[in-house]
Amino acid sequence: MTDTTMNGGERFWGCGTALVTPFTASGDVDERALGELVEWQVAEGIHFLVPCGSTGEAATMTPEEQARVVSIVVERVAGRVPVVAGAGSNDTRRAIELSRMMGDAGATHLLQVSPMYNKPPQRGIIAHFRAIAESTELPIILYNVPGRTGSNMEARTTLALAELPNVIAVKEASGNMGQVLEILRNRPADFSVLSGDDALTLPMMAAGGHGVISVTSNATPALMSRLVECLRASDMDGARALHEQLLPWMGAAFVEPNPMPAKAALAMMGRIENVLRLPLVPLANDHEPAVRGALTTAGAL
Repeated sequence: MTDTTMNGGERFWGCGTALVTPFTASGDVDERALGELVEWQVAEGIHFLVPCGSTGEAATMTPEEQARVVSIVVERVAGRVPVVAGAGSNDTRRAIELSRMMGDAGATHLLQVSPMYNKPPQRGIIAHFRAIAESTELPIILYNVPGRTGSNMEARTTLALAELPNVIAVKEASGNMGQVLEILRNRPADFSVLSGDDALTLPMMAAGGHGVISVTSNATPALMSRLVECLRASDMDGARALHEQLLPWMGAAFVEPNPMPAKAALAMMGRIENVLRLPLVPLANDHEPAVRGALTTAGAL
């Protein structure tokens, strides 16, 4: 979603679901379940959707599968909310090609993760994103997640990239609030800072952030969207109540690597089959009570 800043620019905000990719028992994309999941998310009031990110298991999908998933999401959304397609890679040329494919599939925005494994220096990260930004007219949301990539995108790097015309936001999952505050303090007026950690949505938005790209909203889209709306409206009492209701699920959603708990939760809710692609495996049995209990507390079961 966007709003208008004081200088007339558009700022991206809201709660977006980092969407899981449902698979059939044979391991193919479950197109029916995906379409129904998208329809439910929109009906529940989600502000935007983010297919083909790490939660969507893009690492084990072919580019053609990613394009098909995005096209299904775009078709079911039918213009009601933005579709922010994951198109990241640690190979800049591949990220550029994926960006083109996601645009052709109808994505309205791109999510571009900082390069993983290669561990480029900060100037390499800047060069990577600059090349991608120059290759597309789509708005880009940067994604900093050191726990997955092996390197941190420093605040000065994010701020340098924020000057590019079509780099509109960052999904910050470093967990470093000092870094987040530096970005918030020095960002351009129309540049958004989104939490990449569900449990930090409240403090990040209280400090001036603009929303979250959420894992937990796979199972609780209405509650997470309301949390962001309360924070945007400065309704701190309402936000704290929702945060406390969701906090057990925010914890349980990461008892094992994402998206294993999220897929288990959606399977408990009867929305998808609990199928993942190797090397990911279904949630361990001894974690199921915690997930089920957290969903019950949140009112999802």
